[in-house]
Amino acid sequence: MSRMSGFLVFLVALLLVGVAASAKFDELFQPSWALDHFTHEGDLLKLKLDNYSGAGFASKSKYMFGRVSIQLKLVEGDSAGTVTAFYMSSEGSNHNEFDFEFLGNTTGEPYSVQTNLYVNGVGNREQRLNLWFDPAKDFHSYSIFWNQRQVVFLVDETPIRVHTNLEHKGIPFPKDQAMGVYSSIWNADDWATQGGRVKTDWSHAPFVATYKDFEINACECPGTAATADNAKKCSSSEDKKYWWDEPTLSELNVHQSHQLKWVKANHMVYDYCSDTARFPAIPAECLHHRHYRPRH
Repeated sequence: MSRMSGFLVFLVALLLVGVAASAKFDELFQPSWALDHFTHEGDLLKLKLDNYSGAGFASKSKYMFGRVSIQLKLVEGDSAGTVTAFYMSSEGSNHNEFDFEFLGNTTGEPYSVQTNLYVNGVGNREQRLNLWFDPAKDFHSYSIFWNQRQVVFLVDETPIRVHTNLEHKGIPFPKDQAMGVYSSIWNADDWATQGGRVKTDWSHAPFVATYKDFEINACECPGTAATADNAKKCSSSEDKKYWWDEPTLSELNVHQSHQLKWVKANHMVYDYCSDTARFPAIPAECLHHRHYRPRH
């Protein structure tokens, strides 16, 4: 979103039904493993990866629809073999999941980010792009916006990926499972850098990812609630209006569409939709997304 449209969405959120929102780690999240690899420095949270362990955290609640964001500064220097992830996921074998995976590099090479999306337990929807800035030099925002019409991945408010609801075409869409919010850093040198050809150099450890400004502006779901109850609770009706159901957020506007085209034209290095070796038949959603038209 543009800064102005983002501000307007914020105002709408204030005027409509209140939802969970915060910027403090301890209010929203808790460590999920390797507590001794966490460091708190004022408002900053640092996660450490060494040759003993990585680390990760998870939201205390689960959510359905809305927006989650973090400010993140990635591992500096030679980070080959490491992966820092920020994602949403439900539970079970038929889970839904939205992934940001930041793939480490050797010094001087561009950082790449891989996104993926699982629906009913099926993933294999990877897209990869080289970021247009050095994400290890400063903090940048990474966000996932989700409603019943679309899932949008954003970097500094620029959309880098959209997954549109195409249920009317017989293609499943993730809209019925509450999801937790997670982040972690771990060693993945079997695949993360140049397909696993470049291994982690542990002489550069510890590898540190730094976080701040955690925000969840979404519909909080009780852990014991049934799926149908969550879907009903988090959808607008006559007596409640949620900001994520506003008509202006049902698809990208023209400016956002142009931003997305710029990203794809200049920074995308891999798209599963174009990988004929993996998918001799083009995945159905790729055929329909290719003909996407922005809202005017």
